[in-house]
Amino acid sequence: MNPNRELRLGVAGLGRAFTLMIPTLQRDKRVRLVAACDPREEARAQFAADFDAPVYANIEGLATNAEVEAIYIASPHQFHADQARIAARHGKHVLVEKPMALALGDCDSMIEHCREGGVQLVVGHCHSFDTPYLRARDIVLGGEFGQVRMIHALNYTDFLYRPRRPEELRTDDGGGVVFSQAAHQVDIVRLLAGADVTQVRAVTGRWDSARPTEGAYSGLLWFEGGAFASINYNGYGHFDSDEWCGWIGEMGAEKSPDLYGTARRKLAAMTSPTEEARLKAAGTYGGAGYVAAAGERSSVWHQHFGPVVVSCERGDVRPLPDSICVYGDLKKERRPLDRPMVPRFEVIDELYNAVVNGVSPLHDGTWARATLEVCLALLESARSNRDVVLPR
Repeated sequence: MNPNRELRLGVAGLGRAFTLMIPTLQRDKRVRLVAACDPREEARAQFAADFDAPVYANIEGLATNAEVEAIYIASPHQFHADQARIAARHGKHVLVEKPMALALGDCDSMIEHCREGGVQLVVGHCHSFDTPYLRARDIVLGGEFGQVRMIHALNYTDFLYRPRRPEELRTDDGGGVVFSQAAHQVDIVRLLAGADVTQVRAVTGRWDSARPTEGAYSGLLWFEGGAFASINYNGYGHFDSDEWCGWIGEMGAEKSPDLYGTARRKLAAMTSPTEEARLKAAGTYGGAGYVAAAGERSSVWHQHFGPVVVSCERGDVRPLPDSICVYGDLKKERRPLDRPMVPRFEVIDELYNAVVNGVSPLHDGTWARATLEVCLALLESARSNRDVVLPR
């Protein structure tokens, strides 16, 4: 093991996901950005200026760069599978954003290509990497309070009213809250339950004809061993569940309640889907209106994905951005967490250990495929109005 060894990383896709990883990739000394690709000329120009590194219009060019050891695939959902396969064929390790892909067959192909290429496959960032959930997992699966019996997770945001490209509002193209947001929540409850999902029942909400995709869902998941979880998400921009997390936002930074309604007000000024897409492009990395998002500046505490409570036989456990609250039979306590020096350092922990130290990652292709399987089951259950039993 060489603690001074740098992992040389290329980036495929310089959009929103990349901007949220910039502070991690800049501050974590274990990685160095050495190249990138993006179809947008303005994004390539900004990356070349910011990182003094070569840029390419497509992943084929990036994957042939001998300096690149691993590729972080941060492109839109529908490109993940093809880009991961290309990276693996060129012998590059793969870190791919969630969701891993949009179809289980693509997941299988990605896993096989990485196996044949002898490269590691890590899927994230997902919020199940976040320290509060990892520490809660240690507590509940360590047996201190007996077996996990029930998990409740919810999140209320303005997700659906942030500027979107047209395909982000089409479910078949990976749009809506199930592919983008349930991927986080399903990952978290699977991590905390420590067991496979066996059955899914769900309903989804499409309540705005101008945004014709799922903006909300509620699901019940059953696990091997008898535990169950309820997962609930609402992206329609009214109640903000960060109110129940001490006004610490998803990216770990302090959040002002005075920002209420900001996303809807901005969207109301848009006159067409084309104008909305232009607004998103302008605010994306390299765009004329690009400014660093909250996560790119300073995280006060750990990132999170809304309130979660894990009920065990002899106590409840509640992970928060700054602590783990534990409620036993006769005593409750708060177990504080250290402030993170680098946001999302947990992703680099897993990637670095996999590539440099040969440690099998938790969030590998098999793990992420199982999460996608549950997300697809949520959509199928809502469409068919029945339980979906997952294959063992």
